[in-house]
Amino acid sequence: MATTLVAPAATETASRDAREWRSPLPWILPVAAALWALLGTGTPARDIALYGVYFLLAIVVPGTLVFRALFGSRGNWPEDLTLGTAAGLVVMLAGWALGAAFGLQSLLIGWPVLVVLPFLLVPGLRRCWRRGAGDPLPLGWHWAMAAVLLLVILWLATVFQDFPLPPVRFEYYKDLYYHLALVHEMTRSMPFQVPQLAGYELRYHYLSDADLATASMVTGIAPATLLFRLWFLAVTVAGVFAFATLARVVSGRWWAAPVAAAAGFAGQAVSFGSAAATFNSGGPVSLLSPSQDIAMPLIALFTVIAVDRLRGRPLGWGWAFLPPLAVACAGSKASVLPPLAAGLAAAGVVTLWRTRKLPWAAAGLFGVAVSGMLFGARFFAGGGAGVLQPQPLGTLRWLAPYTQTLGVDDGPRWGGLVPPGIQNAGTTGRAFIAWVLIWALLLQAPRLIGLALPPRSRGTGDPALPLIAGTLLAGLGATWVFWHPTASQVYFFAGVIPFGAVLAAWSLADRARSWRVPVAGAVAGALCAVLLPGVDPPARTVSAWAWTLAVPLLRLAAITAVVVVVVLVVWRGRARRALPVALIAATLGAGVASYTVQNAEAVTVPAAPRGDPRYQVTPLEMRAAFWLDAHAGENDLVATNVHCRPMSATTPCDARAFWVAGLGGRRTLVESWGYSDQAVARNGVRDRVYFYQPAPDRALFALNQRAFSTGDPAVVARLRDDYGVRWLFADSRAGTVAPALAQVATERLRLGTVTIYELGRQSG
Repeated sequence: MATTLVAPAATETASRDAREWRSPLPWILPVAAALWALLGTGTPARDIALYGVYFLLAIVVPGTLVFRALFGSRGNWPEDLTLGTAAGLVVMLAGWALGAAFGLQSLLIGWPVLVVLPFLLVPGLRRCWRRGAGDPLPLGWHWAMAAVLLLVILWLATVFQDFPLPPVRFEYYKDLYYHLALVHEMTRSMPFQVPQLAGYELRYHYLSDADLATASMVTGIAPATLLFRLWFLAVTVAGVFAFATLARVVSGRWWAAPVAAAAGFAGQAVSFGSAAATFNSGGPVSLLSPSQDIAMPLIALFTVIAVDRLRGRPLGWGWAFLPPLAVACAGSKASVLPPLAAGLAAAGVVTLWRTRKLPWAAAGLFGVAVSGMLFGARFFAGGGAGVLQPQPLGTLRWLAPYTQTLGVDDGPRWGGLVPPGIQNAGTTGRAFIAWVLIWALLLQAPRLIGLALPPRSRGTGDPALPLIAGTLLAGLGATWVFWHPTASQVYFFAGVIPFGAVLAAWSLADRARSWRVPVAGAVAGALCAVLLPGVDPPARTVSAWAWTLAVPLLRLAAITAVVVVVVLVVWRGRARRALPVALIAATLGAGVASYTVQNAEAVTVPAAPRGDPRYQVTPLEMRAAFWLDAHAGENDLVATNVHCRPMSATTPCDARAFWVAGLGGRRTLVESWGYSDQAVARNGVRDRVYFYQPAPDRALFALNQRAFSTGDPAVVARLRDDYGVRWLFADSRAGTVAPALAQVATERLRLGTVTIYELGRQSG
């Protein structure tokens, strides 16, 4: 009988091919879950399909080709597509910038074709369509990442449920209207203006809005559907996979990727029944901050490239891609690049100390990051809005233990180099402040555990360790060193939360010798997080809060002590290695479990809260704004009597209505000025926070109001002839609408409390 021998190489190839064919199977459930979350919350099926095709053909494919051409393949499809997606966001933003600069936005649909064409025509670039040499990721990676994605989609489902698509009677968070207005502004040509305050230069990190605008212009999908559903889901998932890739790259272990992704995006700060939440207790992304969301995959891509270069991999032409990437990061969220720059500086210093050689790679990367920051400060930020000021411990002013005790009278002003409540605190008060700070940091254990228990063997001498740890420390430090009147300094830490997850996963992968200890630790941490009882908020005194904060931690310390004693008795010599592994796993497990339980409970709520009726915009008001968007000219200017929250407010006026420009899609002469440079610069005047400050141009505001309240022909004519107003958007909920307006303007729509008038063209 003949015996057939199979070459080992052929057997390995067949096994690898079989794994690759099976790898799509785990993704069926997350895709189904995403469709359930979208369709179940009113997202049109046509829009889902259309955006899916757009994201694949306009973002993923061009970006992957560009990434492979500049940096080579990672040797597997998932990571190539992940990093290619982040690169594709930069490539598409470059196309948008060219279109906005030269008025060629209508040609954006052809931009991906121009990018892909060389990869079809140039023989040397055709290799970029194929995966490079290397082993594919194991099937376990696919199953584990699919499970993490399910947890992320569970959270997304709660967000979709809480924010129904317009038109609906609902109190949307004011920043959402603000961003929708910016999306419409990004469809226009440069220079950009503040859409709620026409004529004022726009100084903001608006590249997330530009990406949304590009998707809307190419697909025709409504900006609200993109922001509230499709785009938000896509960039969140892109961030999840980008940081998973970073975790695998730095650790060299495939399973570190799902651990980091779960801890970073499906976990939160621990509570263990605490009566108050710590700072940044949630995740690193939020529907309320699209600028933060798009920054996550971008900063992860920068870091992956930086790790490769610091470890000795030449970048070649890849260096040319880094400045646009840095600008994209700065223009997306100003707070993400400074911590990374600090991490690069730390990597350079450590390399210099260890090798006694100039760290040219770290210096080059640092220079690119700083250049991006300077460009962003010049073109995206700055002006009167620069109210971020140094104030160590200023973040205490948003933590209940402080605001209800020593900080009860701090007010909206800066108040000095330390919070006012600390300036007047005695010895007991300062001891209480120290305890609150310790408590706040302990509850951030899932994000900071990697600093206390860093990687050992692989971390020794590896420049990636000071890079990741330095970035995390810089984000944490900036959050506690600076102050902003609406706590915007916390975005420094929000941007480095995934770095903390990567560092913890790296340490876990470096220390663990088998799966048993990490799994046991994760289960124990999850049980503690879920089962430990809560503590009620105390009386508003220092002593009461000090004890209340201590109770959950004392319980946890007692349980931990018992477990440690048992492990020492049972395992003895092995306990020294097992305990750090178990502690890291327990901390991460607690964060993921508490977040998952919270989301599972939230998704079962039958209906989203509609908010305070005084702040709600009605469906008819929204439909009237949509009508304006459909019928007004692209560059038509609108005057409105809607300014405040609630709409009927006069003095003081919370000038953050934003919805006329946000839903109506047109610039307004004077709608809301709460985020203007002038208002922010007056923060604290008359003891009022900046969005309660008066309009920057009070004479113009008064003229605008007289037009609606009196209908005076001369006033209306001034709006038309001197300022170029073409439409009047009058809402009787916001104030008196003079019947005489019908005599000087053409009524085009009456819907509920809204009447829209069209003014004739400017005379002469």
